[in-house]
Amino acid sequence: MQDFALLEEGLALMALGMGFVFVFLTVLVIVTTLMSLVLGRFAPEPAKPAAGAPRPPAPARQDDALMAVIGAALHRYRQRHRR
Repeated sequence: MQDFALLEEGLALMALGMGFVFVFLTVLVIVTTLMSLVLGRFAPEPAKPAAGAPRPPAPARQDDALMAVIGAALHRYRQRHRR
């Protein structure tokens, strides 16, 4: 008889805990959605760039010596760490 009462109490505690977590997560989703709607309504729209605005300059080309050093480092690393 004692085992059955203990099992019943454990199941009731489990249901209470799962119910609490379910209610908390539901409230969290609702509050997050409402917050998103409120901020979307009052936040300013991002400025659109003008059609004739100049583009930023293209990145400069890499130095050939730097590329050679990087290539040599990769070659040495791959030689030491073969699969």
